[in-house]
Order: sequence, then structure tokens, then C-alpha cells
Amino acid sequence: MGQRGEYDLVVLGGGAAGLTVTAGAARLGVRVLLVESEGALGGDCLHYGCVPSKTLIETARVRHLAGRATDFGLPAMQTAPVDFAAVRQRITGVIAGIQAHDAPDRFRRLGAEVHFGQAHFVDDHALELDGRRITADRFVIATGSRAAVPDIPGLAEAGFLTNRELFSLEKLPASLIILGGGAIAVEMGQAFARLGSRVTIVQRSRQLLSREDADLAAVVAAGLTADGVDVRLGTTVESVAGPDAAGLRTVTVLDAGKRLEIAAEAILVAMGRTANLEGLGLDAAGIAYTQKGLGLDARLRTSAPHVFGAGDVTGEHQFTHAAGYEGGVVLAGAVFRLPRRVDYAFMPRCAFTDPALAAAGLTEEAAKAAGLPHTVVVEPFSGNDRARAAGETAGLVKLVLGRRGRLLGVGIAGAGAGELLAQWLTARAGKVGLSTLAGTTLPYPTLAETGKRAAGRPLERKLFSPLVRRILRLVFGYRG
Repeated sequence: MGQRGEYDLVVLGGGAAGLTVTAGAARLGVRVLLVESEGALGGDCLHYGCVPSKTLIETARVRHLAGRATDFGLPAMQTAPVDFAAVRQRITGVIAGIQAHDAPDRFRRLGAEVHFGQAHFVDDHALELDGRRITADRFVIATGSRAAVPDIPGLAEAGFLTNRELFSLEKLPASLIILGGGAIAVEMGQAFARLGSRVTIVQRSRQLLSREDADLAAVVAAGLTADGVDVRLGTTVESVAGPDAAGLRTVTVLDAGKRLEIAAEAILVAMGRTANLEGLGLDAAGIAYTQKGLGLDARLRTSAPHVFGAGDVTGEHQFTHAAGYEGGVVLAGAVFRLPRRVDYAFMPRCAFTDPALAAAGLTEEAAKAAGLPHTVVVEPFSGNDRARAAGETAGLVKLVLGRRGRLLGVGIAGAGAGELLAQWLTARAGKVGLSTLAGTTLPYPTLAETGKRAAGRPLERKLFSPLVRRILRLVFGYRG
């Protein structure tokens, strides 16, 4: 790289995107400095997001299965009240095991420098880092995001939780109101209900997971309802009050034109994310940004072309896997100087509920809105033998197909949806057609056979058509 700065590359943020860039650049011989404002590497995902939430979900799933013992021909099992301190201890242990992979010494051994502290730009090629001036040829902003907190009267005074506090609670809340209906809201709503909390989800939209097709989201909603979650859709929060003498907080909502009060011990805010850009001195560097996030081009360059952005600061696909992907794009541009561009057309998304919802590409509604010619194939889980054996028959695989059977999008609602999506992502990346998927021999019985059946439906319509029957009758004299 150039010789202008003290460093070839400075990376701000030690989450998924920042660590991807740092590790790759250091291994390529780049002099790279990683700056993290928190006390440990790993980002929100490791400490307050993906890892603790999925650990909690698994704990809740095991307890839920114990309560379903009679459904599997077993004697009824009594489930004692949950000691959340023990649950928290397990979460901490899982985080610690993964943290070892993200330890600063690992990146130092690769050749990177790691510094914990606060940094801000003083001009387009210089930072001030804890009183020290740092210069570099290129920069990557990967400072992540935090929970967006709505301006609701009384919310701040009443007190609330975000994903940052949720996993370190001293005890399980007896009751919990969740504001929001996205992935975090539905995952935590179901998990806490299964652990024993009385959960109410308050969602502004008319459906949960509002970016997905309604038929897929309905499977998730039904699963939450079956677990006792009170789901309030099309409901607007007007104010929050409390806590009262009993420690309850009251949320006043407008539901179907009626003003109602909902009381609970705790409130979880899960209404989207806000990029962490404050205090970075972006104006001093001439870097454009909005309330949503950094202003980036398709190569993830900011308005200062030597400064890149990756991860949640893009304001686009705020997933850990998206951050890792974007880190690779930035590595190509910042280190190899290649004009690699992001392609989000099939970026996967998943809500790890039970049943789960996973999707990639266009939804049916998005295809309609874009005016694209398309057909839809739906294959229910109820026809799958493994789903029947496991007692997990709720759900469906849904394909959105364009001209000549081209896969525009896929959505899966059902057991193991996130795992089942992998075959479709791999197929699209490898340009594998539906006929190949339909002709693949899979082990029996597996849930993946539902996807294979879905792939074969368009071929069945062609193969077992009246036209083919007439041709076979003419050629071979078949009499059926």
C-alpha cells in the first residue's frame, strides 16, 4: 500500500466485519491497527446478540421439550421454575469459549496491532486515539450498531431493557412486554415464554416479521401463540408509566381503536437498530452519513474513497453473516485495490424461532411489487416423514420462480429452516437448477426432502401433463 500514513490500514471496530478485515489484512502483510472502544473483541453479536440469544433459545427449547414428554409417548415430566442465574452462567460460558477465538493475542500473532480505546477523525487521513495522533492510508469503519430506542413518553423514566442488558438479568422476569415484531422480538418472546415468563409482544405492523411473506410469518406467529405469547398486531404504543409499588411498568397502547393498558415487570425494546457513528468525527474527515448509517457506494467506500464501511454501520443488512461478507468486499477494495461490489440479492435472513423462518432473495410480495413475472411453489412440511416422526409438521417451503424456472427467492418456515436454507444458497451460488436439485438423492428420512419435493413440482407439472400422455400413447401405444 502507499507510504503516506503511519499505518497502511486502520480498522475501527472489533466485531464480525472489523475482525474479518483485520485478520485478512494482517495475513497479507499489511500494517494494520485495530481499534475497539469496548473492553473485548467480538462485537455486539458475541456479547449481546447472536451468541447469547441462541444459547438462551436452546435452553428454552430443552425445557419446552421436557414439557412435551407425553407427546412422544413418555411419562409427564415436571419442570421446576427457572433459575435465571444458572441460565446466565451457561450463556457466559458459551461466550467465553468463543471469545478465545477472538482474543487480541490471536490477531497480534497474525501481525496486527490491537488497541482498546476511543478514536475520532481529525482529518481525512488522521485519527486521535486516546490523545495520540494516528495516520493511515486507508480506514475501515465497522463500529456496529445498538438498539434503537423510540421516543415514547415515559419510557426512559420507567426503565427498559435492550439486548445489551437482557442476558445478564439477575432473575427471570415474571412478565415481559416486548416492543417490536422483528427477529429479536419473536426469538426472545418465545424463549422467555418457554422459560416461564408471561410475554406480550406489541407490534405496529399487521404481522410479525413484516418484511417476509404473510403465509411464512403466520407459521411463526402460530408457534408463539401456542407457547402462550400474547401477540398484539397493529398496535401503537402511546406511553409508558411506572414502575409502581409492585414493580410493574404499564404500557398504554391503541389496539383496534381501543386504548388499553398492559402491565409487566420488564419491558424489552426491540424496534430496530441504530448505527454507532457518534463521536467518530466523520465531519472532520468529510465522510457523509445519514441517520440510517454511512453513505456508501457499491464497493463500500464512503464519500472519502479511502475510507470504507462494513457491518451494521451500512444500515442495510444488519446480520453477522452480512458483516463477514462485507468485510471480504472491503478487503478486496482496501488491500487488493480490486473493484469488487456488494451483491445483496440473495443475502439470507433468519428468525431462530420454533418453527423458524429463513429466507433469501425476493418474497412473493416483493416480486409482485417489482412487476416481475413469477410463479410460486409451496410444499408443506406436513408431507415430510421426518417432520411427522419428530412431531414438527408445521411449516412450508416456498419458492418464487421467474422465467424458465429461475429462482428469485426462497422462504422456509418450519423446523430447522435456517439449516435447510443452505441447500438453496449453495444451489444458487453454484448455478444449480431445479432439475438437478429434484434429481439429487437425499438420505431418508430428512427434512431436506421437503425442499427436494418443492424443486420437483414444476417438473412434475410438465412431465405428467396431458401432452406427454398423448405423445407416449402415440409412440408406444400405451392404453392407460
